[in-house]
Amino acid sequence: MARAIAAISHSDPLIKLLHQVRLGRMKPTDAGLRAITESWLAAYEKALATDGLTRSCLRRLDPTPRLAVLIDAGVLTNEHPGVTSLNAVYDRAIALAASE
Repeated sequence: MARAIAAISHSDPLIKLLHQVRLGRMKPTDAGLRAITESWLAAYEKALATDGLTRSCLRRLDPTPRLAVLIDAGVLTNEHPGVTSLNAVYDRAIALAASE
């Protein structure tokens, strides 16, 4: 679980960059922000594939709240391929995970 959280946090755009968007110092469509966001989406998918994650652990890793913040800020859309892919990976992981 800790390894999955560390992988997600490493490239998380919410920590620093989203604040810059809210302050107007960076646009939601900025190429650098887009690249970091794309990297974060891929890292999140990889983290969800970590062996041994139970349903309880996966619920703690639910990407929905973080995606909602990025969508509300205009950085992503619901139709973005990375968003739909991450949601599908999460749903699949929950369905296949062992209960505790």
